[in-house]
Amino acid sequence: MDIAKPGATAGHPTGPASTVLAEAVGKIKRRVLPLFVIMFIVNYIDRVNIGFVRTHLATDVGISTAAYGLGAGLFFIGYAIFEVPSNLLLQRFGAKAWLTRIMATWGLAATAMAFVNSETTFYLLRFLLGAAEAGFFPGVIYYFTQWLPASERGRAMAIFLSGSALASILSGPISGGLLQLDGAGLHGWQWMFIIEGMASVVLCGFVWFWLDSMPADAKWLSQAERAAITDTIVAEQVERARDKPAHVSAWQLLRDTQILIFCFIYFSISLTIYGATFWLPSIIRKMGSFSDFQVGLFNSIPWLISIVAMYIFAALAARFKHQQAWAATALVIAAFGMYISTLGNASFAFVSICFAAVGFKAASSLFWPLPQSYLDARIAAGVIALINSIGNLGGFVAPTAFGFLEQRTGSIEGGLLGLSITSLVAAGVVFLARSTSKKAY
Repeated sequence: MDIAKPGATAGHPTGPASTVLAEAVGKIKRRVLPLFVIMFIVNYIDRVNIGFVRTHLATDVGISTAAYGLGAGLFFIGYAIFEVPSNLLLQRFGAKAWLTRIMATWGLAATAMAFVNSETTFYLLRFLLGAAEAGFFPGVIYYFTQWLPASERGRAMAIFLSGSALASILSGPISGGLLQLDGAGLHGWQWMFIIEGMASVVLCGFVWFWLDSMPADAKWLSQAERAAITDTIVAEQVERARDKPAHVSAWQLLRDTQILIFCFIYFSISLTIYGATFWLPSIIRKMGSFSDFQVGLFNSIPWLISIVAMYIFAALAARFKHQQAWAATALVIAAFGMYISTLGNASFAFVSICFAAVGFKAASSLFWPLPQSYLDARIAAGVIALINSIGNLGGFVAPTAFGFLEQRTGSIEGGLLGLSITSLVAAGVVFLARSTSKKAY
């Protein structure tokens, strides 16, 4: 069974109509892409900020190393369970209402983390945060399918994904600075959760007034521009409907070998990203006596390097093609960096992870064009939700395993070696991934 992407598209006007379409696309990208990037930054910070408070939770609440790892990972269980249902509800209620709901509930859940008082409440709130956030990533992708022609979605996706890299850079200094706000009977880590969580709640109000669910609702587009976008999207959907089914069950999807390959590759990438994300601040603390803010600044270094690497790899892949080869190269770099991080002291490990970050963040951006090119756009949002939810289980496995290993052995070297091996295997598997399909259902 294969899920093919059509070889040709219809509905792209020429002449004056093409100019109107181009103007509409430009307005849409200028209006929604900056907002989506900001939403992704806030979203990502609320997801990973517990990496900066591990020692504080241990001191003030008594959260053990193993409990911290499990709680960090439980976010992704809630996320995986509710990802696909949330995406289906988005299609029912509309992007404007559902994305606003997602932001409001994840902001409240993130704020509630300030009141963790036991391992049980820690587990519960991390799970609820994942459940609240579920649907955001595929929801944005679905939004693109309703607003942008197929030829524009890849570039929009690349800009949106840059929010993750920017958030990785900003999360350290912001969270580190907020950790110093002890006062009013609250610890700095509590203020961090409250301020960062409420930022999401405040932003959801702007999302409600700024977004429209469909192009036909956009009063900031002219009537001709609304018609050009709507007609183009409808024409593309009609052409696909002539050749392929629009509704495919999850079980059908999981019988497609290619989708299983995509899930494994993204799982491997997520495993490494979140292994580094949740444990890097702890590695930095072992390098010397640093303040929370200094730890945050150090934490930004590998992500700053990686965002440059992402654009270099993307440019090379666009110029010389062979997307699989570039993704595999990035995964090998990640594997090597993780391996050598086990061979020296904390400072050497930090430098090695900076090198590995070049690989695993570039691999993340190089991965998504593969399933996007392979999938019929009418089911792409649902399938990407499936790949994203299964792949993100790496975010459960990595911190849970690291926490267990450190509590039992006093070291995370075994976990780092595991990440290295997984990245190497994924580098081989990526050559089995196709970006086009040989036949339809």
